Amino acid sequence: MPHLLWFSRDTESRLERLAQSTGKSKKELIERCLAMGMGELESRLLLEESVNTPPRVETPIDQLLRESGLGA
Repeated sequence: MPHLLWFSRDTESRLERLAQSTGKSKKELIERCLAMGMGELESRLLLEESVNTPPRVETPIDQLLRESGLGA
């Protein structure tokens, strides 16, 4: 799926130099960069989510049944 990306002049220059020095296309370099960075981003966001999520308190089944009127 095509996407339109805008890079800063610095990033564009670095990408162009890297493409020229490696012989790889800018498309390939961008795809590799995203693939490498996506794993890191996923890990960081999942870690932040787990740190910011309050611990889950388990309610015993007998209490749930009593509170719902289904238990004795």
